[in-house]
Amino acid sequence: MDTRTGLRFETAAAGNPVSRDDRERILDKPGFGQHFSDHMVSARWTSESGWTDGRLGPHAAIPMDPAASILHYSQSIFEGFKAYRLPDGSVATFRPADNARRFQLSAQRLALPELPVDDFVAAADLLIATDRAWVPSQPESSLYIRPLLFGSERYLGVRPALEATFVVIASPVASYFAGGVRPVSIWVSERYTRAALGGTGAAKCGGNYAAGLIAQQEATAHECDQVVFLDAAEHRWVEELGGMNLFFVLRDGTLVTPELTGTILAGITRDSILTLGRDLGHEVEERRIGIDEWREGARTGEIAEVFACGTAAVVTPVGRLRWEGGEITMGEGRDFGPVTRRIRSTLLDIQFGRAADTHSWLHRVS
Repeated sequence: MDTRTGLRFETAAAGNPVSRDDRERILDKPGFGQHFSDHMVSARWTSESGWTDGRLGPHAAIPMDPAASILHYSQSIFEGFKAYRLPDGSVATFRPADNARRFQLSAQRLALPELPVDDFVAAADLLIATDRAWVPSQPESSLYIRPLLFGSERYLGVRPALEATFVVIASPVASYFAGGVRPVSIWVSERYTRAALGGTGAAKCGGNYAAGLIAQQEATAHECDQVVFLDAAEHRWVEELGGMNLFFVLRDGTLVTPELTGTILAGITRDSILTLGRDLGHEVEERRIGIDEWREGARTGEIAEVFACGTAAVVTPVGRLRWEGGEITMGEGRDFGPVTRRIRSTLLDIQFGRAADTHSWLHRVS
């Protein structure tokens, strides 16, 4: 259900907020996920009382018993979306209700309580409005919003937690990749898989990312920025990167992205690009694409461009694909392809309020 639970948030101002000068210094070069705003929002759920104890207070450590279920059984989910400074000085988020609905689906899969969509959005709005000064004004910078939910019951039995904690924090961010937006290199993981049918691949849970870290280490050891995972059954079909969906631009301009099979996260950015691609006159396909098709298509030019997408990295061109014993370059591997550039600029123009929001994706906060 999308109706409010009646959850209300008490407020307490941060006792020691970051000074204005220090905040402006941070916002000038925020990096990604390195700094945090002054406040956070939290709430508690129990099987007996439902959602209670809504609170906005200082960003602070969370007291936790060493027997808390999250520490033993990884019952945890999260989301990520951004708040943008618009040309008129106001602040808006991009499709937060869709993040809220995906949060509910992740909660279902991890046997966690579902937070109503309106409560999710209200919690984020409260934090953003309170820490409005933390929304950057620099080009392509934004305030990254991270809601999370985890089992916090003090209990060692293996069952769904009867108590859970919801938290929302915020971090000013610039480019996801150090050094700015540039074509990234991708390592094909042939040893590790991200998800299998019936697993948690379609949920945004912490365990998915933890399981992929060793593959990311392997990519780094081979001088690649990111890792791409293949399906667990045949080790043949391209699925997604460690934290981003993939798109392929064919020679005729068709956009192809791996179809959602239950093992791939349904990205909000991915869904937005499917819509924008059609708006821009492209044929759009959601279908399985094999790693051999990628290699051969890049070699022959049938695949003209490849890009990754996600909330954090927005749209990022893929310049090089490497695997054990070989590699291939997309185009010249040095810059954006024309379709990637156009989609990226179209999406950013909507998010930052520079273009008409014909799909009503922006949610005004303050």
